[in-house]
Amino acid sequence: MKTIAIIPARGGSKRLPGKNILPLGDKPLVAHSILYAKDNNSIVDEVYVTTDCPEIKAVALQFGAKVIDRPAALSGDFEPTVSALKHALDVIGNTVQNVILLQPTNPLRPKNLLEEAWKMYVSGDHDSLMTVSQNHQKFGKIENKKFIPFNYEFGQRSQDLEPLFFENGLLYITKAELILNDMIVGENGFPFEVNHPFASVDIDTKEDFQYAEYLFNYE
Repeated sequence: MKTIAIIPARGGSKRLPGKNILPLGDKPLVAHSILYAKDNNSIVDEVYVTTDCPEIKAVALQFGAKVIDRPAALSGDFEPTVSALKHALDVIGNTVQNVILLQPTNPLRPKNLLEEAWKMYVSGDHDSLMTVSQNHQKFGKIENKKFIPFNYEFGQRSQDLEPLFFENGLLYITKAELILNDMIVGENGFPFEVNHPFASVDIDTKEDFQYAEYLFNYE
C-alpha cells in the first residue's frame, strides 16, 4: 500500500487568474509543491496533480508529477477539496493507504516539515494530521455597532491571551479511507504546530502572491 501526494490545482481562479502557473522565482507556483513532494521520496511513493486545466497539466508533467484529469463538475468555485481527492483515489485504485495533501497556494514550507509531521502521524493512533499555527491577535465581533471581545478582555495584554490556533494549510496527511468517506481531517486528527513565517502564506490575491515573493526572495 502506497503513500502518495495529491496537489489539487484547478484553473478557474477568479481573484488571481492563472495563479497556479504564475512564476514564483524561476518556477510556476504549482511546481513548488510538486518538487517538495519529490524531495521527500523516502515518504512519498508517487506525486499526483489533479486539475481541469491543460496548462497546469503541462507544467505538472514537466516537473515529474502524474496527472489526474479532473471533471468540470468537480472544478467549480464551491466544490470542496475532498471531492477532487476522492475522485483522484477512484482513478488511482485501491493501492493507496495514506494521502499527503499539498495545496499549491501554500508553496513555501519549512524543509523538514513533512519529515517531522510524518513521524508524528505514524507514531500515534492518528487517522489524519493537519498543520496549525498559533494566533496572537485579539478577536471580537460587532453586534449592534459595539465591539465584543471574543478571546480576551479589554485591557488584557496580548502575551496573556489563551492560545488559539488556525489551520494554516501547509500540509495534511490522512488515511485514504477517510477521504473515501468525504473527510480530510478525522476524529483522531493530530494538530501539528508550525510557527514559521511560511505558515502565513496562502495565495488568493495579487497581494498574497507579492508577499510570497518577498519571503521566497528573502530566504
